[in-house]
Amino acid sequence: MTAPSTSEHSFDGVVRDALSPDAFGDEGPPSTAESRVGLRHLLMSQTEPLLELQAAPAGLDVEVCEVGIFDTEDPAQAVRPGELVLAVGVRGRAVLPVLRAAGTAGAAAVVIKLDRPGQTTMLGEAAAEAGVALLSVRRETRWECVDSLVRTVLGSGEPVAPAEHEANGDLFSLAQTTAVLTGGIVSIEDTAHRVLAYSRSSDEGDDLRRMSILGRQGPERYLSTMREWGVFEHLRTSDTVIAVEAHPELGIRRRLAIGVRARNQPLGTIWVQEGSRPLAPRSEQALLGAARVAALHLVRRRREVSADTRLTQTLVAGLLDGSTGPQSLAMHLRLDQRRPAAVIGFALRPLDRGAAGGGGDRQEGNEQEGSVEFTRAEVTGLISVHAAARHHSALVAPVGTHVYVLLPEMPAGLTPAIVRGWAREIVEAAKSHLGVSLQAAVGPIAPDLSGAALSRRDVDRVLGAMARGGVVAEVASLDEVWAQVLTGEVLAVLAERPDLRDPRLTALAERDRRSGTEYVASLLTYLDAFGDLATAAAQLHIHRNTLRYRIRRAEELTGLDLSHPQQRLMAMLQLRLPPGDLP
Repeated sequence: MTAPSTSEHSFDGVVRDALSPDAFGDEGPPSTAESRVGLRHLLMSQTEPLLELQAAPAGLDVEVCEVGIFDTEDPAQAVRPGELVLAVGVRGRAVLPVLRAAGTAGAAAVVIKLDRPGQTTMLGEAAAEAGVALLSVRRETRWECVDSLVRTVLGSGEPVAPAEHEANGDLFSLAQTTAVLTGGIVSIEDTAHRVLAYSRSSDEGDDLRRMSILGRQGPERYLSTMREWGVFEHLRTSDTVIAVEAHPELGIRRRLAIGVRARNQPLGTIWVQEGSRPLAPRSEQALLGAARVAALHLVRRRREVSADTRLTQTLVAGLLDGSTGPQSLAMHLRLDQRRPAAVIGFALRPLDRGAAGGGGDRQEGNEQEGSVEFTRAEVTGLISVHAAARHHSALVAPVGTHVYVLLPEMPAGLTPAIVRGWAREIVEAAKSHLGVSLQAAVGPIAPDLSGAALSRRDVDRVLGAMARGGVVAEVASLDEVWAQVLTGEVLAVLAERPDLRDPRLTALAERDRRSGTEYVASLLTYLDAFGDLATAAAQLHIHRNTLRYRIRRAEELTGLDLSHPQQRLMAMLQLRLPPGDLP
């Protein structure tokens, strides 16, 4: 066992002292003895993934009753039943005795810091053997934050910082700011005309505003009138402000309205009603800006997921990247991990991804951010619905720029061809319903749930080739595009390792760049045509004698012998590098 460095040991000692009972005086740390929460509740209480589950041999219903620190100087007295043990200052294989001690004492779980991802398999197996749950945090995480989170959940029994309240708070602040800028009375509604937020005002609102706020939804007789006037049609299809003139006989004062939209999709409406004074001169401009800000908030609301869904997605992501074994997910959802499983991965086509994330000024950047987030949320939702329709236990997890579908408990007779058909249906649905171009990669069917990470690995190889432009198909599996994938991976190595390239070909590419010649394109086309001058010349739209001269001149300049198979192979690979990677 390697001893920690002096600085690391000193730092962990400070943390251990800061979290010890003596640090809180005679009263000790805040009491949590009367409160118990299950591991599931603790993990679901995180608004950000601070604690990550690595193993749970006894399931997620194990109860945590307190939090403590493992005392490396007195391990026999270090652990108590039901305790969440913080393994402060313990690294690598030194964690093994902590797990054994925790399992013997009946602790709820052990929390460690991982030095490297490869440790998870070994430590997860050791935790399973010891019969104790294993949680991990990132190396940069402060132990005080972990201690505070657990004590907060134990003390309150409630999730920390519910996101919906924060989102509503943002909308109420926006409504009040818009009221100040316009001099009016503001309300923000969703697409079902439910009131999400409204401004405070000493001015009296009209009947429509009062009834909408009190009922949290616009009254039907007023909604019907607005439909007849074409107001809602305008709000659904336009980004401009519409004015609704006063109708005293209906109890409606003059108001302005604008639709809140992202990527041409309606998200809601902002209404500004006149009070006792006319609206400010630049109210329409203020309302236009408010709609753009509101779009970001409403997109975020659509992307928010429940605590249970967030935990499920975390477990799926951990299984797919190999950092978590299948047992935790199987126990959480009561899945049979012995049955076959497969993975499908989806990604936006590179052209669509670039368009969504293009440049522009700050205001345009905010609109694009909302548009990209909205697109991801809508794509994830569409994939979820279609996958669930085809497979009862399908699980969807967005990870980075990809969206993965895990198909556990696959029935007999479900072939890769059928799964590819499902992926193709989703790609077509995204194109027709969302106007989004997706590409999908289908992984091999693994014999059991533990093979999901290997299935995902093949998926990522295909998606990587698609992103590089090496695979143009909308749906593919690795066995269908082996050549394109392997070629792309070899080219990626050549791009990263200039020392592996033939300097003669590098010099030829540099000559083309300096002199405007076309030796590289001519040579590659000639090689791709198996040396058929007529075919290659036709593809280049030049005379065959011109091509013959270029090939002979390229051999003279480089010293290549194109009758040599290995030199031809190397040239065909290196000349495929993008122009920026050739020198």
